[in-house]
Amino acid sequence: MMDASLAAKPAGVLKSTRVRYLILAMLFVITMLNCADRATLSLTGTAMRKEFGFSAVHMGYLFSAFSWAYVLAQVPAGWLLDRFGARRIYASSLFFWSLFTLLQSTIGIVGSMAGAVTMLFALRFLMGAAEAPAFPANAKVVMMWFPSSERGTAAAIFNSAQYFAAVVFTPLMGWITHSIGWHAVYLVMGVAGFLLTFAWLRVMRQPGGHPWVNQAELDHIAGRDVSADASAGAAAAPAESARLDTWFYVRQLLCNRMLLGVYLGQYGVNVVTYFFLTWFPVYLVQTRGMTILKAGLVASLPAICGFTGGVLGGMLSDALIKRGYTLTFARKVPIVGGMLLSGVIIGCNYVSSDWLIVLLMSLAFFGKGVGALGWAVISDTAPNQAVGLSGSIFNTFGNIAGIVTPIVIGYLVAGSSGSFNGALVFVGANALLTVFCYLVIVKDIHRVELRTRA
Repeated sequence: MMDASLAAKPAGVLKSTRVRYLILAMLFVITMLNCADRATLSLTGTAMRKEFGFSAVHMGYLFSAFSWAYVLAQVPAGWLLDRFGARRIYASSLFFWSLFTLLQSTIGIVGSMAGAVTMLFALRFLMGAAEAPAFPANAKVVMMWFPSSERGTAAAIFNSAQYFAAVVFTPLMGWITHSIGWHAVYLVMGVAGFLLTFAWLRVMRQPGGHPWVNQAELDHIAGRDVSADASAGAAAAPAESARLDTWFYVRQLLCNRMLLGVYLGQYGVNVVTYFFLTWFPVYLVQTRGMTILKAGLVASLPAICGFTGGVLGGMLSDALIKRGYTLTFARKVPIVGGMLLSGVIIGCNYVSSDWLIVLLMSLAFFGKGVGALGWAVISDTAPNQAVGLSGSIFNTFGNIAGIVTPIVIGYLVAGSSGSFNGALVFVGANALLTVFCYLVIVKDIHRVELRTRA
């Protein structure tokens, strides 16, 4: 409860607390770990290939294992979020994906290449299922804690954690692999997740029931579209559950032209993302001849640009709204411009010097960061009665790219004697797919109203 002495003061003279920024910081750190755990195999993969004899096709399927489960679990994850709330579901998600990350350090016990492939695929599949609620939970928490005029920046900040994860963890995991061994990477990341689970349970509450929030901050947040998390009180959960007719709403969401364009656009965005999360360090080692340690350091440079672009894209979008531009214009300008810039990744096929490769990759990742405003769009458009569900469908479409991208690239590389030329064209073309979706399919961006059963 709020301190009585604070409550007694007039709201107009009460200095607002800033607890929403602490919540956002927690989302940023957890999302950073989330994306780093997905990328562990990209850094340890070269060492594991030497130890177990994995082929390029094996690696493609192993990279995709996470996304198979991640995609399949999205709709159930959205239902769980709407039913039980972000606090409890996010904590459970974080704990179990960290457990499955840690267990990947043990695949050597099976003693054969086929056994190692099977065990690693299974553990990454389970990790994907456990991570499924994470990004929809981020969007739900941002809706609860931030007014609409701040959501673009808030969503961009938690989304940009994926780039900062590469800045922090890619060199770290490269150093650990080089100095200690690939097993230690999974142990360190698993333990970090367990510690963050307890921190999340300590910090996270819904705004109206948070002991550190005063009335001035609640007044600032007022106008959010979700007034309380279902986890805030037992009385809220049954009522919300009664309103939520999952498949009835799923059909409406998938038949909405605007939302379908947003969903398809996220697929194109994530093709770029998953290239950098999976094959990019392998590209640097295999095609550019770098060591694992150097590849880890070099891979952090495009990530810094992606992080910068991600934050700037959100700030630009919110600034346009505050200047009076329409929500549609303010969201589309960074998305279209950023994804057009991502197409320069194809230029890597036509240059030979390493510094030009890094420059083009950095520009591509910067553009992808600017254009990665899909979660802000979901916060602007998701129906109030199905926030988690809409976010989960959006994430399902986006992470189908996590299945398609590593497998397609694996076959393209294997079929061209190790060349990545076709793979980079594939990535650039999908960046342009997002531009098409937002210019042609998505019209006005607005809050969707769903029908309810009579």
